[in-house]
Amino acid sequence: MLEHDRPVTRAWVLHPDLKTDYGRRAAGPALQEGVALAAALPDLEVVGADIVRLPKIHPGKLFGKGKIAELKAVFETNKVELVLIDGPVTPVQQRNLEKDWGVKLLDRTGLILEIFSDRARTSEGVLQVEMAALSYQRTRLVRAWTHLERQRGGLGFVGGPGETQIEADRRAIDDQLGRLRRQLAKVVKTRELHRASRAKVPYPIVALVGYTNAGKSTLFNHLTGAEVFAKDMLFATLDPTMRKIVLPTGDEIIMSDTVGFISDLPTELVAAFRATLEEVLDADLIVHVRDISHAQTEEQSQDVMTILQSLGVAEEAPIIEIWNKIDLLAPEDHDAMVTQAARTDDLFALSAVTGEGLEALLAAIPDKLKDPRSEAQLSLGFAEGRKRAWLFDAGIVTAETQTETGYDLTVFWTELQRTRFARL
Repeated sequence: MLEHDRPVTRAWVLHPDLKTDYGRRAAGPALQEGVALAAALPDLEVVGADIVRLPKIHPGKLFGKGKIAELKAVFETNKVELVLIDGPVTPVQQRNLEKDWGVKLLDRTGLILEIFSDRARTSEGVLQVEMAALSYQRTRLVRAWTHLERQRGGLGFVGGPGETQIEADRRAIDDQLGRLRRQLAKVVKTRELHRASRAKVPYPIVALVGYTNAGKSTLFNHLTGAEVFAKDMLFATLDPTMRKIVLPTGDEIIMSDTVGFISDLPTELVAAFRATLEEVLDADLIVHVRDISHAQTEEQSQDVMTILQSLGVAEEAPIIEIWNKIDLLAPEDHDAMVTQAARTDDLFALSAVTGEGLEALLAAIPDKLKDPRSEAQLSLGFAEGRKRAWLFDAGIVTAETQTETGYDLTVFWTELQRTRFARL
């Protein structure tokens, strides 16, 4: 079926704004993000969106009777087929709302899973999405099955009632998860081998990170000449892409484009996509790309830094910050941002689309990668030829003496090179 021939589902986005949630995001921008998430799926047409003020959560149906009846009329008038709720919805609430409204319903986690499933391309990405979706589905069998009270009759060999349908379904999901974990272990092993081979090459890794739709892939394409899928939508990139580039100074680096971060990322996906962020864990320099034109740019930045800290990378690798999309700012704001960035260390204002400000960024990267060097003495056995070759390829050996068992070497290296050597 051709892309334009695929049926389109009419969707409505709701953002519940709970008064008692004191740490909640501003409702307006949150609803906009929910609509943008929905727009990231090609088969959805968002025909409307609303903020629903919630004095309290109703355990069985999330909303009160009056609001449910009011929304039902809106959905019927607009021929809505799918309701997207930008927040958590319990399995019971989902089942009850679907029954009352006569539509399908997805919560924020389910929607993000749909997007990830639509976008994942590499074998690792596909497996991770499958595992995350199964973990999510396992907790929501109450919605998928309306016959859970019914029990299958056993053959009588053991006696007693047969297992319930939900138990059988959970067991089937657990079996499938086990199979996927074994497959993923093989894929991750292959990725580790690729990382080990890259460790032989003494090129530093520069990882682009940032909130989804901050412009990382556009910047990556501009710098590397690659053709990574870059579009003004959330989660345009799901699988990490790496390219070697030569900086104007002649220095060579490996640049990595990574999956975009997002607030309230589903727990299942934080775990499943940790391996996708391995490139960030290995990075020698992290470039945090921000959409400075976004109304919630400060909140987005905090979300990114929180995730980096949870990964344990924020304290290790140096970080520089980019204020991207300055071409979208009003002239006076544009000039103010450029001036502020010029006066601040490790901060650059630029446009990945027009190229403005890129020269200053490229000129600064080599300096951030130059660690202080120190001298060290190493002893290698004859069987450790690969390590010896790596040291010479890196150009850090200042003296070498052959011994009865191998080689004694004097090296002059950076902390980064010492860490890479330890991985060999």
